Amino acid sequence: MKNTIITILKKELKRFFSDKRMAFTTILLPGIMIFVMYNFMGDAFSDMMTVDDEYVYSVESVNMPESIKAMLDSAGMSGGLKDTDAQSGEKAKKELENKDGALDLYIVFPENFENDIAVYNSTSGDKAPQVEIYYNSASTESQTAYEMFIEMMDSYESSMANKFDVNPDSDVQYDLANEKDAAATVFSSLLPMLLLMFIFSACMSIGPESISGEKERGTIATMLVTPAKRSHIALGKIIALSIIALLSGISSTLGTMLSLPKITGAGEEGIEANVYSAQDYILLAVIILSTVLLIVTLISIISAFARSTKEAGTYIMPLMIVVMLVGLSGMFSDGAKTELYNYVIPIYNSVQCMTGVFSFEIIPFGMLLTVITNIIYTGIGVFVLTRMFNDERIMFNK
Repeated sequence: MKNTIITILKKELKRFFSDKRMAFTTILLPGIMIFVMYNFMGDAFSDMMTVDDEYVYSVESVNMPESIKAMLDSAGMSGGLKDTDAQSGEKAKKELENKDGALDLYIVFPENFENDIAVYNSTSGDKAPQVEIYYNSASTESQTAYEMFIEMMDSYESSMANKFDVNPDSDVQYDLANEKDAAATVFSSLLPMLLLMFIFSACMSIGPESISGEKERGTIATMLVTPAKRSHIALGKIIALSIIALLSGISSTLGTMLSLPKITGAGEEGIEANVYSAQDYILLAVIILSTVLLIVTLISIISAFARSTKEAGTYIMPLMIVVMLVGLSGMFSDGAKTELYNYVIPIYNSVQCMTGVFSFEIIPFGMLLTVITNIIYTGIGVFVLTRMFNDERIMFNK
């Protein structure tokens, strides 16, 4: 058994990698194209992450002068303004740390701000009055409110010849966003869908050629009349196609990870992928591998029914639409589902696991259940493909 599977595996890999153009377009080109495309899309994508015009910003302030309140009112930001005292600072910061909290900005002015800036002399060498603005960049509303207020304060400061400083202390953390929250907000909504799309595209580009393509050329007939078991041929093809699809998926993932800081408009600071641990990447790799095996098996079964690669592509289209819709479901869910029945639904279980990894909400038993069920579904698919290989009406129908 082992020698037969390895022989089929080597044959498929040699056929693929001996065609340099096919290897380049399947493995390297997707990652390159994604990196280039998403860098161009970055600005447009950032524009989409805007706050509704009717949104009322929630702002708490300490010692805010009436002149600044008037500026906030003219900017349309005073609707949710609330005066508070310095003792409420820790509570406000805790609320800001929760990116889904009700507070968008916490602003602290010196007690006699207007008097202090009136008497301050920038040539004296004394420290200028300081304004502190706390926010959470992982929240679109908080980040937008911060940008609007800082722009307003910069204009105000410029008109007064630098009479005060905003967020001057480099040792104070004014952005209260947890780095993991920022990564989870972006990665958990985007990457499951993108990874599933890349995996399916890679499988679709090579699966039909390996089975329906060989039926079309008549070469699979020669293979089937050899003493090799049909199950070994099916397994060898599936493993080879999975390896190629996985390489393409890795290339596409790298292109996505490198371009994500541009997509999110994070500028030079960016959102780093190193917030994830080695364990997270290992879990992700296991989920991707089990998903690749399942998708390759499904496409192989469809390809075995088809009489040509063109016909196989037509048959695969409905499956592709379903897979893409399932991938999109991750963008509308608030983290990974906790109910275990979600992890026995093929493809959807993989999306939930990927969402769990990227949002730091891993469901251990859900992960295990997903891998086990994907392997079981793959085993069933290999059995079905073997039966199809044994049916000469299917395999010799051109």
